[in-house]
Amino acid sequence: MSERFDFTGDELAPAYRAAVDAIEAGDLVVLPTDTVYGIAADAFKADAVQRLLDAKGRGRDMPPPVLISVVESLDALATDVPDDGRKLAQEFWPGPLTLICHAQTSLMWDLGETQGTVALRVPDHENTRELLSRTGPLAVSSANKSGQPAAMDVYDAEEQLQESVAVYLDGGQVSGGEPSTIVDITGDTPRVVRLGALTLEQLRAVVPEVTAQDEEAKPAADAEPAADAEPEDDAEPVGEVKPTEEPVEASKSETDDEKPTDPDVRPAD
Repeated sequence: MSERFDFTGDELAPAYRAAVDAIEAGDLVVLPTDTVYGIAADAFKADAVQRLLDAKGRGRDMPPPVLISVVESLDALATDVPDDGRKLAQEFWPGPLTLICHAQTSLMWDLGETQGTVALRVPDHENTRELLSRTGPLAVSSANKSGQPAAMDVYDAEEQLQESVAVYLDGGQVSGGEPSTIVDITGDTPRVVRLGALTLEQLRAVVPEVTAQDEEAKPAADAEPAADAEPEDDAEPVGEVKPTEEPVEASKSETDDEKPTDPDVRPAD
């Protein structure tokens, strides 16, 4: 039986306790991010990640992004992070930016067909970051059935995901709505694989070398990440990420995460 907890105000102990217990048990939790609502699982429990994919109706070819609580966790999960990637993380985290990185090869996790990458995001939602500090990294994709609009409040998420989720955290209506922007930093230069809440101009103000798949690329019609999702994510599991809201929504798989037209596209975040 699913439970819903208030995730606003000062009395958050019951919500944190229930969410942490659910994650430790390998169950799913729906939580708010700064972009859209995300569905979360322990990133290091393969069975839990598979439950997340099953709940959304997605395959392993669309791995979820991973949400972390602080920028400093970047090097624990990713390797060979270029200076340009660090500049973007320092400028836009917490926030609606998902970075597709080379994953640390020593990590014991299975997010799906990630091709050695992971999509990471630090969501700009204080309560969700606090939860992440208690649970550790969470695989998070937008809280909706694949192909459906991303949930903007907990009731929409409940209607779509129902009993597949153990704990629903009600943070009210999210103020974002757009998915995170996904940038692949595994190549020679940072490359945008999905435009979302951050524009190309904003990214280039920090790193002028950022490229785009299509200079005329338009924001995804739906909002889901991947990262960051997100869930991306903020949000919100991940762009092509050589691969994974929010969120969310890591791996080179999707983005083209998913196909930039799916709010889930790699995350959601």
